[in-house]
Amino acid sequence: MIAEQLTSYAEGLKKSLDSVPVDKFEELVHLMESSAQEGRQVFVMGNGGSGSTASHMVCDLNKGVSFGLERRLRVICLNDNVATILAYANDVSYDEVFVEQLKNFLRPGDVVIGISGSGNSLNVLKAIRYANEAGAHTVGLTGFDGGKLAKEVKTSLWVNVHDMQKAEDVHMILFHVLMQVLYERFRGSVEPSRAARA
Repeated sequence: MIAEQLTSYAEGLKKSLDSVPVDKFEELVHLMESSAQEGRQVFVMGNGGSGSTASHMVCDLNKGVSFGLERRLRVICLNDNVATILAYANDVSYDEVFVEQLKNFLRPGDVVIGISGSGNSLNVLKAIRYANEAGAHTVGLTGFDGGKLAKEVKTSLWVNVHDMQKAEDVHMILFHVLMQVLYERFRGSVEPSRAARA
């Protein structure tokens, strides 16, 4: 029974990966490259498992890709500052915890990435809406039917799967591929052993 569940999960995950819009992933790669070249900031956010993915992505890009380079990625995870999040959640609303941080730091041309399996996390949506109005390039990673997020971002990476765990798996895989692609482009070669230590 357990072996069947594992096989079924793996097959479903493969099908989910096959649904990824490759052209939109290429857009994300180009956005990250240009943000480094132009010194622009990249903001990432999510709740729960998506928040963990955002934090992991930032680590991989800031250290794993950028370490030792003169021109580096500048990636900030909005769900990592616990004290700030709790202050806004307690004094204002949990729906405002991301958008209020963007009001401090966001500049036109920056990149804002929202991760939401359902695509309907209100705090992510509010931040994306603000970013759109402020002249940022917005990116959304979603699952299920994409929710509102997939419709409101400029670059939508929608995973066609009605399973939160598989959606989160694919989002993490996409960021790992992004890391390796950027590592190669920034350095001219891939060094798996070094990348693995990030």
